Amino acid sequence: MPSDNKNWVCIHVRAGTYREKVKIPYNKPYIILRGEGKRRTKIVWDDHFSTAQSPTFVSLADNIVVRSITFVNSYNFPHDNNPRLPAVAAMITGDKTAFYQCGFAGVQDTLWDEAGRHYFKRCTIQGAVDFIFGSGQSIYEGCSIQVLEGGFITAQGRTNPSDANGFVFKGCNVFGKSSVYLGRPWRGYSRVLFYKSNFSNIVDPEGWNAWNFVGHENHITFAEYGNFGPGAEISKRVSWANKLSPQSLEELTSMSFINAENWIEKQPI
Repeated sequence: MPSDNKNWVCIHVRAGTYREKVKIPYNKPYIILRGEGKRRTKIVWDDHFSTAQSPTFVSLADNIVVRSITFVNSYNFPHDNNPRLPAVAAMITGDKTAFYQCGFAGVQDTLWDEAGRHYFKRCTIQGAVDFIFGSGQSIYEGCSIQVLEGGFITAQGRTNPSDANGFVFKGCNVFGKSSVYLGRPWRGYSRVLFYKSNFSNIVDPEGWNAWNFVGHENHITFAEYGNFGPGAEISKRVSWANKLSPQSLEELTSMSFINAENWIEKQPI
């Protein structure tokens, strides 16, 4: 495939478990990776040397579509007697990237939604500690968020109030077997919204944790709206959790939050 390609190229990945690392470099845009089902096509590696060097899958290019593949970092997955360490299943840095019916499996730092505009639809994300983290500007729609152990679902990395990024979870299902916080701030202006999602009883009544930003909670946007299920009761949430205005809700939940240029419609899926 030529560098700086301008035409879509589809790579069919047959069913099977591939034990390797996969990297899409900056100069290889317009790639479609199409598997044969997230339970049938898996890319697996075991690395925990450092957060940056551990990912099983790295996507640096813009305009990438991935469908029906699961990415696994098998270090500590399932959890054993080894210490918890960052072990990333996928790191996404390129802009205009979409995942459909994919899986991301790990324990700590599973999905590094690092930068760019991203769309995750009907994906399954498994982990325990900060297992969806980064500074991406992303919508997760109809995704299954499976908590394997007690910890934190998100650690979003927005650094100042003018940054457009944030994580929005729409119509997702949060479930598992251990108590979990919806998120804690990785950076000082972290922004996360759970919208019309189903929470099982594993969600901690406080909902959110300020982590290293105690005393600066007014800079953080952690919000919930229209969620349901036994974990959605908000009467005991932290006092600084946000109640967004109708305008702010519309801005974050509309597809225009990530899709102002209609790039999703232009991608062959």
